[in-house]
Amino acid sequence: MMALIITPLRTRFVVGVFVFIALWGFVLSITRYSIPEEMEEGSFVANLATDLGLDVRSLVQRRAKLDVIHSKNYLDINKETGELVIREKIDRESICMTKTTSCFMKMDVILENPIRIFNIELEIMDINDNAPVFRRRTMQLDISEATPSGERFSLTNAVDADVGANSIKTYYLSKSKYFNIDIQTGSDGSKYVDLVLSGNLDREEQAVHNLILTAVDGGVPPRSGTASIIINVLDINDNAPLFSQPVFEINVPENSPAGTVVMTLNATDLDEGTNAQLLYSYTLYTSEKTQELFSLDPNSGEIKVKGVIDYEESQSFEMYIQAQDKGANPLSGHCKVMVFITDLNDNSPEITIKSLTNLITENVDVGTLIAVFSVSDRDSGVNGKVELTLSQQETLPFLLNNSSEGYFELLVSKPLDREITSEYDIILKVTDKGSPPLIEKETITLEILDVNDNRPTFPQSFYTIHVEENNLPGALLTSLSAFDPDLHENQYLVYFIMEKEIVNTSMSMLFSINPENGNLYALKTFDYEREKDFLFHIEARDSGVPPLSSNVTVHIIIVDQNDNTPLIVSPWRAQGSVIEEVIPRSTDKGHLVAKVIAIDADSEQNARVTYQLLQISDASLFSLDQYNGEIRTTRMFSYRDPRQQRLVIVAKDNGNPALSATVTIKISTVEHVMSFSETTELPLEYDMFTDLNLYLVIGLGAVSFLLLITILVIIVLKCQKPKPKAIKIPPANRNSVISRNSVISQRSSTIADSTLISSDAYWYSLFLAETRKGKVVVRQPIIPKGAGYFVSSIPRSIEPSETTDSRASTLEEPRRELP
Repeated sequence: MMALIITPLRTRFVVGVFVFIALWGFVLSITRYSIPEEMEEGSFVANLATDLGLDVRSLVQRRAKLDVIHSKNYLDINKETGELVIREKIDRESICMTKTTSCFMKMDVILENPIRIFNIELEIMDINDNAPVFRRRTMQLDISEATPSGERFSLTNAVDADVGANSIKTYYLSKSKYFNIDIQTGSDGSKYVDLVLSGNLDREEQAVHNLILTAVDGGVPPRSGTASIIINVLDINDNAPLFSQPVFEINVPENSPAGTVVMTLNATDLDEGTNAQLLYSYTLYTSEKTQELFSLDPNSGEIKVKGVIDYEESQSFEMYIQAQDKGANPLSGHCKVMVFITDLNDNSPEITIKSLTNLITENVDVGTLIAVFSVSDRDSGVNGKVELTLSQQETLPFLLNNSSEGYFELLVSKPLDREITSEYDIILKVTDKGSPPLIEKETITLEILDVNDNRPTFPQSFYTIHVEENNLPGALLTSLSAFDPDLHENQYLVYFIMEKEIVNTSMSMLFSINPENGNLYALKTFDYEREKDFLFHIEARDSGVPPLSSNVTVHIIIVDQNDNTPLIVSPWRAQGSVIEEVIPRSTDKGHLVAKVIAIDADSEQNARVTYQLLQISDASLFSLDQYNGEIRTTRMFSYRDPRQQRLVIVAKDNGNPALSATVTIKISTVEHVMSFSETTELPLEYDMFTDLNLYLVIGLGAVSFLLLITILVIIVLKCQKPKPKAIKIPPANRNSVISRNSVISQRSSTIADSTLISSDAYWYSLFLAETRKGKVVVRQPIIPKGAGYFVSSIPRSIEPSETTDSRASTLEEPRRELP
């Protein structure tokens, strides 16, 4: 198996050897051409067909091709003409990297059928297409300013890719009075250049030198390249620090806070580096006090305030300062700083109290001395001048008097009143005339003592107090409190009632007041029907010396309560009796049967009386007006109606709770009524002035008083009232039968005027009641001296009728004598 594998390998090797020997015979001849670099594309190089002895037509048939060895194919064969042409520009420097004078490009021309190879060498000729180039475009040199003249410094050479005459030929240096160059040639023909120092350098004069080095080749036209040479001159410590001026003057205000910058020293050193780094310090000539007040920064030279500067202690300071560099052999400079302290208004004015009275009475005289002050200021000049004033002096009753230099008096300028202001906080303000001015304040407290100069005052001058009647004795009516703005015993008040008698009764028997708090009490139960109001004065007196007092008017108004039952005055009846009324059965609808009149001794709503039917025999027959008490028929009588009807009427007031009274009326019906009835006087002794009638008279008098006129007008009218005249009774009809029942009542002649007025009202109410019944009521004197009246009630009738039991009331009323 191994023999079979080895056999084919040997066969292949033998065939390859024979082929190489055959081809070697074809390429033994070499053809050479020379062309310059950078020829344009398509440029003609040579005619290969002619030079190689080939038929141009066979180039296509034998598939001729060009094979460049170890290089890019820059050439091509034109198979139609057999010419060798430039396919791409050729750069000699990119093909021949080494700097040699000759540069060849090798290639083969290969033909097939049969195979034939032609070896061609193409020499590339150099042209001056590259300028000299420095490997370092910028060269920096550090040269000490102490370097001696003639010192040499190597520079970086320029290079040129071209060869031969096109390479670097020489160097040029820009103009300089300190430097020049020395050009040298190497064994291979290269040019080298050295920089030579031709003068003495001074860094303080010129620290940096900028030079231009130019390299030029030998081509035609020549090309050049440049490089920049930067020469830094190194410093040596050859300059001492300098201040801008030997003496500095600066003004600093006193009381400048610590850390305030006074000034910054800035010495200069022409050297550089450590040779120019300076340290500032005080010299031995600077006092310790100055060094305690001012600090000096050794690095920056900044002078700051360190202590408290007071113009009053020292007005100026001197500082001796040196600046020293940090060179190997340090150099130093000196200066003097004069600090002048500017005076400021830094001392506040002061107030000293020499004499003071803290307590004064409110009745002191104007001009009274209260206190004495002195003012001062540690500053001098304008800053030491001061002015003392009172804050808000326009509102204070005080003033300042400049008694002497630096002394002031506080005096009373207006009358004092403790009740308006009991204490004063007097603020004294002293101001100097500095800029800005300083102000100092002193507050003193002045207390005003009280004197009894104010009378007690009541909140109002007139009090109206409403008290309901039937009050309990000892009941609190109100509290009358006066105010006295004084203090202590001048403020303690005592209350009492100023004595006044009403109907022989002292006010102190009706009312009582607590002397300490002014509580007013009622000592008795009041009756509105007897006493309606009281008017008196209450005095409040303080405990000062001498005491002061004031009084107030108190009006007690008794308020009515519903404590009186309505009193029925019409139709009149004896106590407990039944009223009898007679009417004809032929009475029409709406006929006035009777009128019930009731009065109430109370007032206003409590005296407002309304009427109601409490019991009635036939509700369809009679009606009652609830406001005026009129009883009327609601229909005509029929034969079925009984001859007697009984009505119970209740009179109720409008109080709460309501009170009432009742009256029973018995109504009898007759077939005929006499047209005229003669009244007959029956001398019956009946006391008309029972307790009930007395209340009736008083009630009617009160109603008349409220409805007609005030008490004063009524009294005047009563005083001017003429004597009543007798009324004659008309003559009786002879054909009529008169039946008269008379009742005579004799009144006492000692009844008061109010009772007489009430009797007139009673007569008037009776007159209205009888008149509305269809009767004629007359009143005439029956006693020769006018001690009473004769009252007759006569039924009206045009024609004679049967005699019936008609009631005529005859009253004997006392005649009031007019003055």
